[in-house]
Amino acid sequence: MEFQELLQEINALAKKKREEGLTEEEQKRQKELYAIYLQGFRKQVKERLDNVDVTYPDGTVKSLKDAMKKDKN
Repeated sequence: MEFQELLQEINALAKKKREEGLTEEEQKRQKELYAIYLQGFRKQVKERLDNVDVTYPDGTVKSLKDAMKKDKN
């Protein structure tokens, strides 16, 4: 399922829930769609953070992951 289609179905179910309520089957479908959406969202955030570099004042450049390890020690 495409991201746009996923959002459209989530929004349609949310609107129906507000206006008239959902059947048990629709509630299950809504939970499934939310889970799929959150999984994709988390994946995008992780990929974005994996590509972030930190530049230190001395000019050293490290990946965010490596910089976080250094700062913890």
